[in-house]
Amino acid sequence: MKIFIILLLVGLSAIGVNAQKITGIVKDEQGKNLSSASVLLKRIKDSSVAKIAASNSSGRYEFNNIPAGKYFIGITHVGYAVKSSPSFEVNEASEVQVPELVLEKRNTSLEGITVTARKPMVEVKADKTILNVEGTINAVGNDALELLRKAPGVLVDKDDNISLSGKNGVQIYIDGKPSPLSGQDLASFLKSLQSAQIESIEIITNPSAKYDAAGNAGIINIRLKKNQSFGTNGSVNAGYNIGIHGRYNAGIALNHRNKNINVFGNYNFNHGLNANIFKLYRELLDTIFDQNSRMRNRNTNHGFKAGVDYTINKKNSIGLVVNGNVSDPRFSNYSVTPITYKPTGVVDRILVADNKNKMERENVNINLNYRFADTAGHELNIDADHGMFSLRGDQLQPNYYFDPSGTTELSRFIYNFISPTDIDIYTLKADYEQNFKKGKLGFGGKSSLVNTKNNFGRYNVYGNDKELDIARSNQFDYNENINAVYVNYNRPFKGFMIQFGVRMENSNSTGDSYGLNADGSVDYSSKISFERHYTNLFPSAALTFNKNPKSQWGFTYSRRIDRPAYQDLNPFEFKLDEYTFMKGNTQLRPQYTNSYGITHTYNFKLTTKLNYSHVFDVFTQLVDTAETSKSFLTKKNLATQDIVSLNISYPFQYKWYSMFINVNSFYSHYIADFGGGNRIINLDVYSYNIFMQNSFTLGKKEKGWTAELSGFYNSP
Repeated sequence: MKIFIILLLVGLSAIGVNAQKITGIVKDEQGKNLSSASVLLKRIKDSSVAKIAASNSSGRYEFNNIPAGKYFIGITHVGYAVKSSPSFEVNEASEVQVPELVLEKRNTSLEGITVTARKPMVEVKADKTILNVEGTINAVGNDALELLRKAPGVLVDKDDNISLSGKNGVQIYIDGKPSPLSGQDLASFLKSLQSAQIESIEIITNPSAKYDAAGNAGIINIRLKKNQSFGTNGSVNAGYNIGIHGRYNAGIALNHRNKNINVFGNYNFNHGLNANIFKLYRELLDTIFDQNSRMRNRNTNHGFKAGVDYTINKKNSIGLVVNGNVSDPRFSNYSVTPITYKPTGVVDRILVADNKNKMERENVNINLNYRFADTAGHELNIDADHGMFSLRGDQLQPNYYFDPSGTTELSRFIYNFISPTDIDIYTLKADYEQNFKKGKLGFGGKSSLVNTKNNFGRYNVYGNDKELDIARSNQFDYNENINAVYVNYNRPFKGFMIQFGVRMENSNSTGDSYGLNADGSVDYSSKISFERHYTNLFPSAALTFNKNPKSQWGFTYSRRIDRPAYQDLNPFEFKLDEYTFMKGNTQLRPQYTNSYGITHTYNFKLTTKLNYSHVFDVFTQLVDTAETSKSFLTKKNLATQDIVSLNISYPFQYKWYSMFINVNSFYSHYIADFGGGNRIINLDVYSYNIFMQNSFTLGKKEKGWTAELSGFYNSP
């Protein structure tokens, strides 16, 4: 074994000795790093292109595994004059640092010339899939949740829950920062985010150790537009779409940028009405409940963002951003439930429930950031965030019982639920990266604190009066602190690249449940508490073979965690009707996932991804019984889950026509012992979804039109 290890180390060292690498940096006339510039490595003998790359956010570019020879660099960027470097020679075991290249603004007149650059609808890369929004028909009239329905491999169900490759533990990021929201709160926020604000959506199935370990399905990062133009400028947008009901939105954005300062802000408004049909058939003992519901959700939302970035010098910059949204959702659920005596099959009575819920949601986030970057590859980013959320709910839930004819009222039970919630989130994060041993070494840390206060009052309504039901009312306070450190390293070799890292997260949470007094005040003597502390390691690794650029293989591994949302821990009862309610579970534990992936890209186009995941302590929503005939929905750690997913995508371009097709399928197997008698669960399911996007260029390119036709199908 020792001999094998020594030989392996010698082999790797030999590979490292033969690695050829070319690096450089691109800047503009003001000395600022220039991102997204096209970098062409050209051969001296005939100016043919050997490789193509793009500069990153630090203005850096890099070429690896370059054969010996003489080359030069050519740089292009929209709005700038073409720039070329002096020639240089690459020898065996050499590393070339190209002198800094400065691009100048194009001053020549371009009258009569139109330069058009259009990104593909979907880009598939080794570590992520990108849905480009800006510049497509999807950029107007949609919200972020609707866009996710079109993203490859993403499924949004009827309750606005998001899953990826058959797994529901998706973590949503906004501009690289995780959103603290989940469930309906997250869905409401995504509906408030208009497509006109969004540049692209990144789907990362196996994130590196730099990212939070939360999310067993991976990360969906929504990148918002950033205005890079100098001077003062702005834009307005408006959209309208129609389904069962109409929806409309509008927005305005302003930006002022000079050499050292950038001031920006935007405001967006949207109004929409959604309708759903929900059916629930249950047989409990000798009774059948056949519930039919019609749901309507109206939402008016105001979103805003304002900030300033200040460039101190060529290496240092600071920024302040304030953003948030205000909305007043209105939810109604009208249901009719015939209740049948099973032995005779005769309807005994009919329950009619007319549920109305008025809500108010407000949130404000403040971010202070600092960035250091130099030409030697050192980069430090520090972010301090404070998020404030206020959620208010006022639900009226009347239940009317009628005789089998539905004309004579037998009895009524009317309830009013008042549920204010306040959330404060504090986060401090630092990320550092530098060149190390011909690769990139990154490390950092993060500390976050979440404080929530959830009050729930259930009132029995009698005519114009109401009385607090202290047996079914309480307050739930929840605090969560997560501290994390990580280290990550990546390095290219001749013919392959490696990336590995590990993240350690320490989690501490406490929950306190209190009863309420008759006047609605908190009864602190009734305190019931739970407390949890645990520390976990989350390794990740990736190996990419790229010796043959037309046939590249990638292998990935990551371990991840899904912590229960505070709503799922909250023991409050949310009543749908007299026989159906929802409640949280204070005993809910985190679920853990080990995920393995294989990716193959052929001829830069055909991409095949195979992924296997094993999930332990799966928490899932299930229907259980209470008081003999009543049903409640809750979440429990019920099972283990094995998931195999296969994703195939292919882009096609021919003259005026382009197409992208994505097929995603998965097989999921659950095994569990519910306990108590023959309550063994052994279930499996196969599902798939298909997405296709077609683009047509009609007429002359300068004055023509572009039409896009897309569609998707989700199997059961």
